[in-house]
Amino acid sequence: MWALSDESLLAGMAAGDTQAAASFVRRYQARVFGLARAVLGDAAVAEEVAQEAFVRAWRHAAVYDARRGKVSTWLLTITRNLAVDALRLRREDPVDPQRLLTELLDGERREDAPQDEEFVRQALHSLPREQARVIALTVFYGMTGKEVADWEGIPLGTAKTRLRRGMAKLRERMEVAGDE
Repeated sequence: MWALSDESLLAGMAAGDTQAAASFVRRYQARVFGLARAVLGDAAVAEEVAQEAFVRAWRHAAVYDARRGKVSTWLLTITRNLAVDALRLRREDPVDPQRLLTELLDGERREDAPQDEEFVRQALHSLPREQARVIALTVFYGMTGKEVADWEGIPLGTAKTRLRRGMAKLRERMEVAGDE
């Protein structure tokens, strides 16, 4: 049996097809939840963010434009933005960015770490250190390019280039992981 493309499922969702929506959720639920959990570190909040990401995808399915990127990129961007917003709202005791960077980039592999946390750690380790730092500051702290440039003491163009190149490498890695 052949599977419908992501675009077909999204078109079905736009038309109100609940079976298309269910298939779409089944296809992406692990990746969406995993990303939200990696950003938030809290399974309960990540579950809420994942649910909201699918609701937004349902509401905005009709405006998805394939010329601007893949469905998976679109959905994971929605998820990331919601997770960063949730993180900002609930962050009572902020983690120092330098501490987070050190833990993510230099920390030892923990046997008790959730699989998605370990995936993020390995993905960041696969990047050049300067790209991994920029991505971590952008994803986990929601910093803008200018804020990252200021934090790292580099020109804005350099920060944007590192982010763009690092994200491209991560996308490739995620696509390979998704095919396995």
